[in-house]
Amino acid sequence: MDDNDLVSLNPDLEFADPLDQLGPPLEHGASEYDPEVMLPLLESVEPQQRMLAARAFCELEEPRAISALTRLLCDLCPLVRVSAAYALGRNPSPMAVEPLITQLHQDWNGYVRKGLVWALGNTQDQRALEPLLNTLSTDIPAVRLWAASALAQMAQIGYDPIIATLPPLIEVMRKDPVPAVRSNCAWSVGQLCRQLPSNVVYHTAVDALIETFAEDNDLGVREDARSAILKMGDPRGLQVIEDLERDGFFNW
Repeated sequence: MDDNDLVSLNPDLEFADPLDQLGPPLEHGASEYDPEVMLPLLESVEPQQRMLAARAFCELEEPRAISALTRLLCDLCPLVRVSAAYALGRNPSPMAVEPLITQLHQDWNGYVRKGLVWALGNTQDQRALEPLLNTLSTDIPAVRLWAASALAQMAQIGYDPIIATLPPLIEVMRKDPVPAVRSNCAWSVGQLCRQLPSNVVYHTAVDALIETFAEDNDLGVREDARSAILKMGDPRGLQVIEDLERDGFFNW
């Protein structure tokens, strides 16, 4: 599987819950969600068994699976690796953060990197900030899109991570060539700003959302920037939206 397979984005698929893309973990049966059955299969010599077991833990929350799932991040089979990444996203653990980061830096498969990014966001761990920002700036479009989304989780960590996240996120929102990536950046900027006091950083981010709403050449991106401002409830942003729409600046 080549990264080129991910260059053309289908927004309906890329914005969907990533776990939906894996399908059901196993054939229907009494043991499909039984961790006592699935845990040993994570160590199976058969790649298919390892993959199915990892997919089961995309549904199960089971701390005992963390160690085996982190080892599967290095599996030779990309289907096992991506399943393990999504399972760790469903079972976030501090001990999985460094293995996820290491694999993100070295995995050749875009689909796997996408899963790793999603899992790193779900860890809500500050160690994920730098690798996610690097991915946002350098990876292929589908992975950048999920990095933008994952960075919204910095809102759950604290003020300093939010401050570190917003400038690069705003830059990508303004300059990324892929509209779906810019849209996800706008959503994340809005999510992060809702956790900030009314300070210079906050007002700079609002200005960037207003600029995106007024100037982006893609209707979907403009609408997502507008939605972010509305959800923030920023008075100045709301007034700009009202003024522009009253003056017929847009033809929605």
